[in-house]
Amino acid sequence: MATENLPQRILELCNELDALRYGDFTLTSGEKSKYYFDGRLLTLSPKGSNAVAKAILPAIRESGAEAVGGPAVAAVPMVTEIAMLSGLDGGRAVPAFFVRPQPKEHGMGKLIEGPLPEGVPVAIVDDACSTAGSLYLAIRAAEDAGHKVVFVGCILDRNQGGSERLRGDGYELFSILEGDAEGNVVTS
Repeated sequence: MATENLPQRILELCNELDALRYGDFTLTSGEKSKYYFDGRLLTLSPKGSNAVAKAILPAIRESGAEAVGGPAVAAVPMVTEIAMLSGLDGGRAVPAFFVRPQPKEHGMGKLIEGPLPEGVPVAIVDDACSTAGSLYLAIRAAEDAGHKVVFVGCILDRNQGGSERLRGDGYELFSILEGDAEGNVVTS
C-alpha cells in the first residue's frame, strides 16, 4: 500500500466496511449531518486499522511525540495499532495509552491507562472530530498528568467547529478525511 494513496484507500475502506453512510443523522452533539461515520468499523478491521496507523504514525513521529493516546473507546484500537506498527517498522517505538471518561473507582483509580513514561511529549488521536469534546478530554488528562501535547489527530474532521476550537487553543489538527460544505466526506 503506497503512502500517497493511503487517504483514498481509507475512504474506500470506509465505504466497503459500511463505516461511512449517507442519509439524515443526528450526532451526539445534537447537530444534524448528511453522513454518519462509525470509525470503529474501520479501526477494528485488519485492513482499516493498518491503513490508519500507516497514515498517522509518520506525522506522530515527526511531531516528536513519544507516546500516543486518546479517549476510550473509539481511540483504543487506533492507538493499539499505531503502537504495534511502531514496534514493527524499524522506526522509533511509540507506546500507547488511553484516557477513561472518569477514573476507575477501584484498584489504582487511574484515569490514564497504559505504559506512559512520565513527562514525555504525547500525541492525542480519536476517530472523529466534531466539536473536539472527546479530544479535549484526553488532552486535558495528558496535560494534567504533566505531558505536553505536541500532536492532535483524527481520521475524520467533520468541520463542525472542533478543528477551529483546537487551532484557537494552539493545537493543529491532523486529519486523513474531512467533511466538505456539501455534506460529503473527502480526503484531506
